[in-house]
Amino acid sequence: MGKKPNGLGAAKKLIARRHTGNWMKSTYKSRMLSLKAKSDPLGGSSQAKAIVLEKSQVEAKQPNSAMRKIVKVQLTKNGKKISAFVPGYNAIKLVDEHDEVIIECIGGKKGRAKGDLPSIRWQVIKVNDQSLDALLKGKKEKGRR
Repeated sequence: MGKKPNGLGAAKKLIARRHTGNWMKSTYKSRMLSLKAKSDPLGGSSQAKAIVLEKSQVEAKQPNSAMRKIVKVQLTKNGKKISAFVPGYNAIKLVDEHDEVIIECIGGKKGRAKGDLPSIRWQVIKVNDQSLDALLKGKKEKGRR
């Protein structure tokens, strides 16, 4: 990289230099091409409705040893299939197949998986229009569909 230009006509050259330098940065490039929204199954939105296809569990990453409860869901807006974490003790018992759930991003660093959950970026917050937290605490009963 040479010396920066200076003088009366240098502004145009400096702007062009910054422009080419910015495109070398992966964060700038992904922001300008809006790659996150294109690859995101939720399409850039914070929450989405989905239908439960099956219940399963995944093993936590090292050094933890646990079976984390997840559900495989299909989004109603675009038909994409993703896995979502079900937070809470015995919360998986409140979720059945073919239930309508609302999922949201877990919110790890840079939208990646959080904690000891391998490749799981979403979690369940509502089941059949009832808050999962309220169902767990016994404040509400699960609605029939």
